[in-house]
Amino acid sequence: MKIYGVVGWKNAGKTGLMERLVAEITGRGFRVSTVKHAHHAFDVDHAGTDSYRHRAAGASEVVLASRKRVALMQEMRGAEEPGLEALLARMGDVDLVLIEGYKRDVHPKVEAHRAETGNPLIAPQDATVRAVASDSPAAQELRSLQTPVFALDDTCAIADFILAEVGLAEPAQISAVKQGTHRPDEPSEGLTNRLSDRPSDLAPPPLRDDCFALPAGVDWTPVSEALTRLSARLHRVVAEESLPLQAACGRILARDVTALRAHPAQPNAAVDGYGFAFDALGTEAVHHLPRVPGRAAAGVPFDGAVPFGAALRILTGATLPEGVDTVVLQEDVTATEAMLAFRGGIKPGANTRKAGEDKQAGERILRAGRRLTPADLALAAATGLGALPVCQLLRVGVLSTGDELVEAGAAAGPGQIYDANRVMLLAMVGDMGFLPVDLGRVEDSRTTLKQRLDAAVAQCDVILTSGGASSGEEDHVSALLQAEGALQEWRIAMKPGRPLALGLWGGVPVFGLPGNPVATLVCALIFARPAMGVLAGRGWQTPEGYALPAGFEKRKKPGRTEFLRARVRAGVVEIFASEGSGRISGLSWAEGLVELPEAACNITPGDPVRFVPYSSFL
Repeated sequence: MKIYGVVGWKNAGKTGLMERLVAEITGRGFRVSTVKHAHHAFDVDHAGTDSYRHRAAGASEVVLASRKRVALMQEMRGAEEPGLEALLARMGDVDLVLIEGYKRDVHPKVEAHRAETGNPLIAPQDATVRAVASDSPAAQELRSLQTPVFALDDTCAIADFILAEVGLAEPAQISAVKQGTHRPDEPSEGLTNRLSDRPSDLAPPPLRDDCFALPAGVDWTPVSEALTRLSARLHRVVAEESLPLQAACGRILARDVTALRAHPAQPNAAVDGYGFAFDALGTEAVHHLPRVPGRAAAGVPFDGAVPFGAALRILTGATLPEGVDTVVLQEDVTATEAMLAFRGGIKPGANTRKAGEDKQAGERILRAGRRLTPADLALAAATGLGALPVCQLLRVGVLSTGDELVEAGAAAGPGQIYDANRVMLLAMVGDMGFLPVDLGRVEDSRTTLKQRLDAAVAQCDVILTSGGASSGEEDHVSALLQAEGALQEWRIAMKPGRPLALGLWGGVPVFGLPGNPVATLVCALIFARPAMGVLAGRGWQTPEGYALPAGFEKRKKPGRTEFLRARVRAGVVEIFASEGSGRISGLSWAEGLVELPEAACNITPGDPVRFVPYSSFL
């Protein structure tokens, strides 16, 4: 069993670091368990809970069980506290156990450290502490430390280090992490910059073959449960690359980014006016100050210091020179070449901006998983960054299946229909910020489909197919995945679009969508879209919906979640007249979906319903 510890004094940030490390490492496909040593009461020790009442009554063991988890609590009743080794022996087989506390036990550890607590470092005295994660790279005690030092919030780098230490990642792949420690007197972004020396094509681990597996005996799966399973089983599959700011808009940030430089970098004037030292003012109703020759302007600082009791002409954005901490607005001043006068009542520091009042050097400015906006690029530029670590574009292949399909615009013979799904899905993929890959269409031939999927593996990170996802005679997508890949056919309790074939082909996830266009789009939005967000590095995103009054009547039976094509007019939700899965005109007419829950309901006009606009899926 591979183990690694997180230690530190009280309020050092241990639990927060543990939480981030668990999310990061499980997101890379590893199975992680945790052990926490508590010197105080557990959460389950709170009086009033059922388990507390059982144990207080004298039970030796209490098992709490639900469909989500099982917890076994054993009462010590005066027995000696078990050691870490005994606790680990009780745990199941996983890739890594992260241990919070137990700093006296002999296992490798990373130390969480916050300078504001004033606590000394454990590292110099304890050789089992292999690295330090600190929020203060300038802390005096770090200057002579030989142990690698990371920024406390640089979770990706710390996870890289731990995985290399325990042998779950190749040390050579992350040599920049293993060999480079950031200087204590540089902002933590210095480490992040050197981490960009890691190979840009280093991709996260592949998905596991059982990532889409359902529990034995599961037949119909509620929408909420299916989404929970998807979000828990997937992780980012694309590698990281560095892009200049001009090319990074719309891309997904691969790692947290911190400011290289404070913003503002120096204290400066917020208005055009005159600067002086506030303490030089008296209590009189009108202040008179002599003027210093010259001025300070943005990009042209004043060369020298302003004498106490004197004032200097200063313009918006100019760095405050020595001797200036307050600025009076020029409209409030009567000035001559030698003197200026203004009324009392001005406050200390008025009309100035403090250095770093927006962002401090080393402060996190953008979180991993964010889809970068023009405003994000402005923030990055203002804080000294010229490039950003982003995820490579997720390549999404789109393939249509069926003998009946012909290309849009071509001549259609008897019994043939135009391939609308592929056009729709390719456009949807592009709008979502992914890279669409047109895989064309294939007839109902298992051999041809296999050849097309084999070729697609080299081109795509994920594949969307439409048609052939059920279990009929000509449903070759599910049959082929069943025979030669790893198939899980999810029978989703939803309308429209019940069958959803999920599997891996050559390690690439395949989402087999239904063939009817309405069901194709709904399943793609509800299931494929959030899953692709995780695969692309953006994380799981639940589309934002709004409670709005219904402008329709609808009686619904229990058992399935239903999605209705809808739009909003005058603050009221309208639904399309037909619920048929082949009515493509309803998709164009609609502006989003109304989601009706699994339970039975009887909607009348004015009742609140959840409306999810199409834009929430972008």
